[in-house]
Amino acid sequence: MNSLNPAIDANLAVALDALLTEQSVTRAAARLHTSPAAMSRTLARLRRILQDPLLVRAGQAMVPTPRAQSLRDEAAAVVQSLNALLSPGAVVDPATLRSTFTIQTADLVGATLAVGLLRLTREEAPGISLRVRAEELEAGSALRDGRLDLEVGSIDHVDPETQVEKLLTLRMVAAVRPGHPLTSAPVTPARLAAADHVAVSRRGRFTGPLDAALAEHNLRRRVPIVLPSHLAAMALAARSDAVCLIPAALPGEPPSPLTADATALGLRLLDIPVPLPPLTIGMAWHPRQSADGAHRWLRGAVRRTLLVAGA
Repeated sequence: MNSLNPAIDANLAVALDALLTEQSVTRAAARLHTSPAAMSRTLARLRRILQDPLLVRAGQAMVPTPRAQSLRDEAAAVVQSLNALLSPGAVVDPATLRSTFTIQTADLVGATLAVGLLRLTREEAPGISLRVRAEELEAGSALRDGRLDLEVGSIDHVDPETQVEKLLTLRMVAAVRPGHPLTSAPVTPARLAAADHVAVSRRGRFTGPLDAALAEHNLRRRVPIVLPSHLAAMALAARSDAVCLIPAALPGEPPSPLTADATALGLRLLDIPVPLPPLTIGMAWHPRQSADGAHRWLRGAVRRTLLVAGA
């Protein structure tokens, strides 16, 4: 197979289409926003490459040669293909999408996402399937090699190849059953420390930011049990006197959908009387998927699900 002539480029195809359509150097130049002199030089170059005059003078006009007439439709098709190839992606119709995405997130965020994304896929994109998995993989490398399509939660890795979008800033509150002793009077650091706590840690840790904050008051809480899941910890709090910490909206902001499960269990949410660092929920993905229409829909669906209370 002969290799392509290195002198041929896409601009020549566009110029050829304009010349054969307009049959005038001046009009072709105006169409392509260039000068007649530059278009004349391009026509001369095309004549050398194609070894045909293409357009010849006939009185005051120029007429195409037989070779030019045979090239007209092909040149127009090439330009149309180039425009399609080099134009931004068209708006995607979610109903036509056929993709399976893997999302990694904590169980509490995953439970909230499952409800919202199930509804949105059913209503808008029934060809989208979702696999939600626990926080098991090293997200930076998993996003890079395609084992994960999206990470949602507290993004704690710094990877220049990863794009991150912040979604929510939350605070931690204490969740307790109705009638819990902490609901009978204002919650003080001492009363909070005196209660039994259930800690949530995938690594089995008994301590966290609350312990450091209580230590500033020379207080230490009792943590008789550690569970790997917020949902399990909330279920325990609903059936015992254990205190569970969960994320909630900042004061003055609409309720976060992440507290929906606590509300469904009937838990009371109490302010914590010591300062704790805020919790930022975001989503992370690899840049190769930024322009993909299906992935854009997925990110938008996650955004709508987690921000629905503030919409």
